[in-house]
Amino acid sequence: MRELRRLGYETTRPDVQRLVPHNAQRILDLGCASGALGAALKARQGAEVVGIELLEDYAAEAAEQLDRVICADLNSGLAADDLGTFDCVIAADVLEHLVEPWVTLEAAAARLRPGGTIVISLPNVQYLRTFRELLRGTWPRDDVGPFDRTHLRWFTVRDARALLTDVGATEIAVDWQYFFTGSALRVARGLGERAAPFLAGQMVLAGRFPGSA
Repeated sequence: MRELRRLGYETTRPDVQRLVPHNAQRILDLGCASGALGAALKARQGAEVVGIELLEDYAAEAAEQLDRVICADLNSGLAADDLGTFDCVIAADVLEHLVEPWVTLEAAAARLRPGGTIVISLPNVQYLRTFRELLRGTWPRDDVGPFDRTHLRWFTVRDARALLTDVGATEIAVDWQYFFTGSALRVARGLGERAAPFLAGQMVLAGRFPGSA
């Protein structure tokens, strides 16, 4: 199972990196897994990166790459007295695994400095495959990916935007992630924003909060 999940949870996530501000000097990675994303951000911009990770084996690996790793559930980690504040908080493919992602994101927003950014990555339930499977009378359950069987919550892009605006974000950017390449990808992108929610299986959003960064 670890090998199956490696591509989904243990990569440098260029798609997420693109929406992390280059001037963010203190970054919090929620559900940091092995620390690959945080290590890439440290290398890119010399940031201090703190991770919170529930699984002990992941936390131990991440501790070798990041400045600090708290081995705890996200709500407990976010409540740590000495955690401090951050220019950017990342929740990459973690919120959909939580019973109350709204509560966790509110706690994360409380750790942001003025003008900070929260970056979230979520599977897109509005993706066409959802409708195809429902027409067959089933709900897709996979070991990894948008229909990971461990997901507890599901989001459309409107839901994802609301996650961020409900905790105070005032500027939202959306980056769609497609699961095909070549001419099919060019056509999908050419169809624009109205088609994207049906053609992209994943979405990465950045919410900018008021104040001076």
